[in-house]
This record gives sequence, structure tokens and C-alpha cells, in this order.
Amino acid sequence: MHKDWQAMASELSSAIKEVRLGSPEVTKAFSAMAKAATEAGVLDTKTKELIALAISIAIRCDGCVAFHSQAAVKQGASREEIMEVMGMALYMGAGPSLMYAAQAVEAYDQFAAAAK
Repeated sequence: MHKDWQAMASELSSAIKEVRLGSPEVTKAFSAMAKAATEAGVLDTKTKELIALAISIAIRCDGCVAFHSQAAVKQGASREEIMEVMGMALYMGAGPSLMYAAQAVEAYDQFAAAAK
């Protein structure tokens, strides 16, 4: 099960740069949407990243788990908050989400250790 989530995030960032070069208008619009969606409003940015992580688990998107685990660490999410998010993701995604929840905890732990 072990994955290097930090390497995955780095490799995907590099690959996404290539996509940006090939399709600048679409990726610019996507970046603007992402910025608008994650800006603090009624919900703070940390809460939004926790929601994004739960959705990442439910849809089983490895790259999304990597990016949103990293973002959750940057926003100050605690391991306890991550575990509570796992509960909601499991509730919404049932069995298949259990496998990704375990991976998301591993991803969070790696990013949290590196942030120290």
C-alpha cells in the first residue's frame, strides 16, 4: 500500500505544467475556479480542503488525495480532523472508500512529518 505521496504531488505538478503549456486558456480557467472555490468565505479554507480530501477519497483520486492532504497540512489541519473527515468519506463512499481513507492517512502523515 505504501506510496510516496510527496513524490506523487511533485511529479503531478510537473506533468500539470505540461498540460498548462498545451492548453493555457483551459488550465487558466481551471486555476481561477480552484482559487475561487478554496478562498475563505462562510467556510474557511481549511474546512474546504477537508471537504476536498473527503471527496478525493470517495472518488478514489490518488492525485487529489496527494494534493488535498498536502493542502490540509498547509492549512493547519490536525490528524484528528483528518480522521473525522475519513469517517464522513467512509460513510459516503462505503467499502471502496475505506481503502482510500487508509491511503489518505498515510499521505497526511508523510506531509505532516515533512512540514516539521
